[in-house]
Amino acid sequence: MTPSGLLVPSLTMLPMRYTDTRGLANGLQFDDVRAGGAAALAGPAFTDVLIKGLAPGGGLFVPESVPALTLEEILALAGLPYATRAARIFAKWKLDLPSETVETLLAEAYGDNFDVSEVAPLREVRPGMHVLELWHGPTAAFKDMALQVMPRLFGAALEARAEPGASIPDYLVLVATSGDTGKAALEGFAGRPHTRIAVFYPRQGVSELQRRQMVTQGGANVAVFGVEGNFDDCQSAVKAAFNDPDFNAQLLRRHNVKLTSANSINWGRLLPQVIYYVSAYADLAASGAVSAGEAVDFCVPTGNFGNILAGYYAKRMGVPIARLICASNENRVLADFLETGIYDLSGRVFVNTPSPSMDILISSNLERALFELAGAASVRHWMEQLRQTGSFSVDAETFARLSDLFAGGFVSNSETLRTIARVHGEEGYLLDPHSAVAWRLAETMREDRALVVVGTAHWAKFGADVLRALEGRQPDDPLPVGLLEHPGKMLAKILELAPGESVPRALSDLEGRPVRFDETIAGTAEAVEAAVARSLG
Repeated sequence: MTPSGLLVPSLTMLPMRYTDTRGLANGLQFDDVRAGGAAALAGPAFTDVLIKGLAPGGGLFVPESVPALTLEEILALAGLPYATRAARIFAKWKLDLPSETVETLLAEAYGDNFDVSEVAPLREVRPGMHVLELWHGPTAAFKDMALQVMPRLFGAALEARAEPGASIPDYLVLVATSGDTGKAALEGFAGRPHTRIAVFYPRQGVSELQRRQMVTQGGANVAVFGVEGNFDDCQSAVKAAFNDPDFNAQLLRRHNVKLTSANSINWGRLLPQVIYYVSAYADLAASGAVSAGEAVDFCVPTGNFGNILAGYYAKRMGVPIARLICASNENRVLADFLETGIYDLSGRVFVNTPSPSMDILISSNLERALFELAGAASVRHWMEQLRQTGSFSVDAETFARLSDLFAGGFVSNSETLRTIARVHGEEGYLLDPHSAVAWRLAETMREDRALVVVGTAHWAKFGADVLRALEGRQPDDPLPVGLLEHPGKMLAKILELAPGESVPRALSDLEGRPVRFDETIAGTAEAVEAAVARSLG
């Protein structure tokens, strides 16, 4: 005890600290921070980075070190409820929240809101090829794995940081979405105290079911806007509003509201995704699919690089992962980068694909991977090059390290649909278009070891292209009149072609829900700021 009677925490009780990818956390430069390094000064803790979202200077928060799991600790997770597995892994990250609080919130997040008790079941679809089904949550997409947790942690962080007797400030969660994040964030934050949420989505860049999920969302604290343009236009406009000091000051002055994020730029979104990679390995080993300690590959459909980056952190923690295979669609900027070391947006045409949640050219989370491999000074240089010229090229040493960790490739629109039909015919398993991209690439890149395809959404969310696939149509082929406007009829048609399949209730009853949000705005920061102001009244 100190003379004042306060308990001084031991070093083992100190929380994990964070720096940022551009070395500008707290306005200071930490150029010497690398993977596993330590900042010269103590950085913010988890609740700080969760609430803030984006780091000062436009970078992303990253942990100063990555905790380790022993193989025995990983194997011991098998047989435990998913929430208990998550609690054990979260404990390694030393959150600045009471462990009892975290355990309670995780039990709430991974409970009967998921339609299977395993939460993230692993299914062997073909000998040696498994699908990690991450779509059993309330919005039928893998984003639920994080966005059922993050809003609960956010509320606990606000309460923990509040001064005794002081009121808790309100926060506006500003979200740009390519489809699934928007609905999952709305579902997670709707009705929660001290938070509002405004979601912006590309009006022509999501499936009809994704759109209906968002525009019918209930809750007095939510707002949804369509945006003219593609997801990159949407994301750039939202990020510009986020970084506009005058806009932030106006929100605080007029509405007493601060901004935060729920995209995977927020570390609080990314950390829960690490859990399912660790959990999947425990299940593989328990089933006998791999021997204890035997390495596996994961093939991940990704556009923003967040999902696969969570796999990287799981590998850093000690999960025996040999390769992380980055599966791209025709928006192949990541596949090209992993092949050449050159990230080039100049002259690249944005393509609308059957896997719209991956229709992204500006992959925000790649910045975190580059930081881990090369440090903040290099990231600042590359991000400035990207801003000025539309491209950057990493050095040979960084490219070699990147190639040791990640492999990549892309799958065409036509091949995506053919894969859905073929796997259903051969294995009796119906993939959504995103998971089909990963499955096809996994088939072509598979080596002599177990492989896990990360299944990111239920097929019904993308019924139009699943129907095209099952009927042998091409991606741009028109569907019979009325099917696109009436998703219920389209899903019924698919069920005729794939008997034995079922549709989650969250998707099957969308057509009867009233539309609450039908406004479309320009894809500019000014339009986003004006929309936010209107939503706040």
